[in-house]
Amino acid sequence: MLRHTRLTGESADYLDAREELRLSEIDLVRHREKVAAQRRALPQGPPVDDYAFIEGPADLDADDAPAREVTLSELFTATDRPLIVYHFMYGKLQTDPCPMCTLWIDGFNGIAHHIARNADFAIAAAADLPTLRQHARNRGWHRLRLLSCGDSTFKYDLGSQDKDGEQDSTVSVFTRDGDGTVRHFYSTHPRMADDIDQRGIDLLAPVWHLLDLTPQGRDDWYASLDY
Repeated sequence: MLRHTRLTGESADYLDAREELRLSEIDLVRHREKVAAQRRALPQGPPVDDYAFIEGPADLDADDAPAREVTLSELFTATDRPLIVYHFMYGKLQTDPCPMCTLWIDGFNGIAHHIARNADFAIAAAADLPTLRQHARNRGWHRLRLLSCGDSTFKYDLGSQDKDGEQDSTVSVFTRDGDGTVRHFYSTHPRMADDIDQRGIDLLAPVWHLLDLTPQGRDDWYASLDY
């Protein structure tokens, strides 16, 4: 079995350290699979309100077309498909779009057509619809379903907004019963513990994993809206 790329001149210390790292990476993969299995085995989640969102036309440049109200249950295209919603930190106290959320959503836009083979997917923000759609145009988000939920309690109830309107990024997954009941299956946030303040949803963005391969790692790099 090929253990790693072999180059002339590798020292014995390097080879030993590289093999130790390979075994640790294998352990990590196996543990990640175990965690994923635990997530899939969660008991049936509680029913949730059929929240209302405001959505514009699929064409981002068609802002002269009327917006429409769409409910959470209507975001499902089939009963047996899960729905994934990313809570975008934009709107209310978050008066500027979050650069990190924007980084995540840039990536989601690139793979949305792949996600659509298995699940329904949408972006929800507290920002009003014209403001949200303008940012989407600036970023080229042409594959994403964009929803404004600032007038509902959706973000507050799911823990991505506090009572004052302070925003947090969150990913939520929902299921729908045959009778139309929508249930909460799973949500997660970047802040998972006192010592995990930003990395709770890193698995959803390849940027961090590529940086983690380098000698410098990710360090304290933070995304920006100016590139």
